[in-house]
Amino acid sequence: MGESRKPTSETLTIPSDLEEVAPVQEHIVQAAQQHGYPDDAIFAIKLCLDESITNAIRHGNKRDPRLRVTIRYTIDEHRIEITVCDQGQGFNPHDVPDPTLEENLVRPCGRGVMLMAAYMTSVSYNDAGNCVTMTRAREHKND
Repeated sequence: MGESRKPTSETLTIPSDLEEVAPVQEHIVQAAQQHGYPDDAIFAIKLCLDESITNAIRHGNKRDPRLRVTIRYTIDEHRIEITVCDQGQGFNPHDVPDPTLEENLVRPCGRGVMLMAAYMTSVSYNDAGNCVTMTRAREHKND
C-alpha cells in the first residue's frame, strides 16, 4: 500500500451544466489515484460520480442554469465518502421503478440508483431526497 497520505477533503460547486461533470469526475478520481486506490475502485467512483452528478443536474435541478450542484468528498487510505446535493425538490429512491423488471428492461434510463448501490459500500439519501451520500471502502466486499 505504500506510505500513508493525509486525508483529503474538498467541496466543489458547479452550475447545472452537463459539461461540468467530467472535470469534477477527473478531479476526484485523481485524488483517489493519489491515495493509491485500485483500478476497480477508481471505476466504481467514476461511474457513481457520473450517475449522481448527472442525475442532480437533469432530474434534481432540471438543467436550470441558475441552480447549483454541490459535491463534497473526503478520502483517506481506507475509504472515500462523496455527497452530491442539488437544489431541486428531491425524490424518494424507493419510488424509482425496479430496472430489472421486464417492463423496464428496454428503458434507456432508470438504472443509476441501482448501479450506485451495487458499486459503493453504502449509499444513503437525506430526508429531502436532494442529497446522496456514497461511501466506497478501499477494499470493497465485492472486489
